Amino acid sequence: MPIAQHVPDTANERPAPAHSAAAHRRGPTAVSALCLLWLLLAQTSARAQEADAPWIRFNGYGTLGEVHSSEEQADFTSSIDKPNGAGHSRDWSADVDSVIAAQLTAQLAPRWSAMIQVVSKQRYDNSYLPGVEWANLKFQATPELSLRAGRVVMPSFLVSDDRQVGYAIPWVRPPLEVYSLVPITKNDGLDASYRVERHGATNTLQSNYGSLHTVGPAGQGSDARNQWGIYDTLEIGPLTVHTAYHQAHLSVSNLQGFFSAFRDFGPPGDRIANQYACDGKLIPLRSVGVDYDPGSWFLMSEWARSDGHCFIGAQSGWYVSGGYRLGSFTPYLTTAALKAQSNTSDPGLVPAGPPTLQRNIAALDGQLNAVLASTGSENSVSAGLRWDFLKNMDLKFQVDRIHPEDGSAGVLMYVQPGFRSGGDFYVYSMTLDFVF
Repeated sequence: MPIAQHVPDTANERPAPAHSAAAHRRGPTAVSALCLLWLLLAQTSARAQEADAPWIRFNGYGTLGEVHSSEEQADFTSSIDKPNGAGHSRDWSADVDSVIAAQLTAQLAPRWSAMIQVVSKQRYDNSYLPGVEWANLKFQATPELSLRAGRVVMPSFLVSDDRQVGYAIPWVRPPLEVYSLVPITKNDGLDASYRVERHGATNTLQSNYGSLHTVGPAGQGSDARNQWGIYDTLEIGPLTVHTAYHQAHLSVSNLQGFFSAFRDFGPPGDRIANQYACDGKLIPLRSVGVDYDPGSWFLMSEWARSDGHCFIGAQSGWYVSGGYRLGSFTPYLTTAALKAQSNTSDPGLVPAGPPTLQRNIAALDGQLNAVLASTGSENSVSAGLRWDFLKNMDLKFQVDRIHPEDGSAGVLMYVQPGFRSGGDFYVYSMTLDFVF
């Protein structure tokens, strides 16, 4: 599946190549009552562009999904900010992949445009309260150089723009062995992009700077400060190569009290707190991805490494995925792996003193190792089928065989005491994707 964005930010939109299957799937379809508004706005937009006047465009996308996991001692989720998933909490879950979004793009003047994207998906409090995913003002300084201010996508990976747009990607969801390394998908700040075309090749160099604050249960959450990155995308015919470097100083508030408890035990506790507390620690990410899509088939692969200098730890992940298009059907296969590159356990404090104190120390050490063990290692094999049964709509069926290893739970969340690492479990997913 090509990487062209199917819910376009007009100022950034790259038309799908002529060989691309996406070029034959664009256009309005009556998937909801919102399409009536889309048609009215599209007609207004066409007349306005003819007159070289300001215009506005409405787009959207959505996924309706169901997921089942055979692992009953933990939850399979698509994001760490989801409060539950499939497996332990529920036999089947519609919350893992379901999302709906709407986007408004406006051309304000010949060089000025603005856009806002609102997304509704499962939040940390189990609600589907819509949130602002993107909102920015763009200035096209030259035909090659564009500048944006506001909330923009964090282009850390090959399909960052489309990671929530199920219709725009070949799988049910991007491989978590890579895409879970950086759950931050957006940036509040400044963004610059320089795009040049030479001898049939297009190169886009992008950089950004800013921060992001997220809210979790009881008002706790995380802060990514001094967040910046540099990203490059090279396109030569059906070949796309994407490289990225991104870093942020991360603070996670919900474990600050836990690590403060270690400091009550003097220098040994200070060592543990200083090493593992996320209190402004540097978190860098490096990634490279390649996609070759001549139209009738695709082959893509990515590798990434995140070095968390706190309890998050260091991890590297990769995947290789390919598929073949047979009319409206696209069967595909994916193999992937995630590996912890840092300690997943620590001796902790040495129990000493009265029995009650020793029990408290042992409990702290146990909680510490449970936190460190969340830096997962796993490998997986996935098989899926995509069916483009209507214009701008598809059905997908996917089976994942996942093998957590090295005593970890892999990408599983909310692990229960009865969980045992080292065995296989299966995830069964089906989704309906659409764009309008």
